[in-house]
Amino acid sequence: MPTSWSRSSCQEINASSEKVWAVLADVSTWKEWNAGVRAIEIEGLFSTGVWFSMVLPDNEVIRSQLIDVSAPLRFVDETWIGETVVRVIHSIEPLPMGRCRVTFTANAEGPEAQ
Repeated sequence: MPTSWSRSSCQEINASSEKVWAVLADVSTWKEWNAGVRAIEIEGLFSTGVWFSMVLPDNEVIRSQLIDVSAPLRFVDETWIGETVVRVIHSIEPLPMGRCRVTFTANAEGPEAQ
């Protein structure tokens, strides 16, 4: 029986949405600010439909696809692990005074979602 799981994290940042987007869209730097990424390789430009591979800290390799890239406000990546799909939504909301709110939402659906 399929199950689902969801987690979200939100933070306001003292930077413009454009500056935050530049960091998120540059996958070569993900390992510098994301402890869950040991290495990463993207197979093209940061755009909808492009695949990338990440090496996790335990050396597991996962392959994901960018399924929605809407610069500079959001992108969604999707990873299949067996029969379970994990989608991560990265949203940037511009705020007054050059600030923005960044929200990461991870959703999993399938037998291994929990």
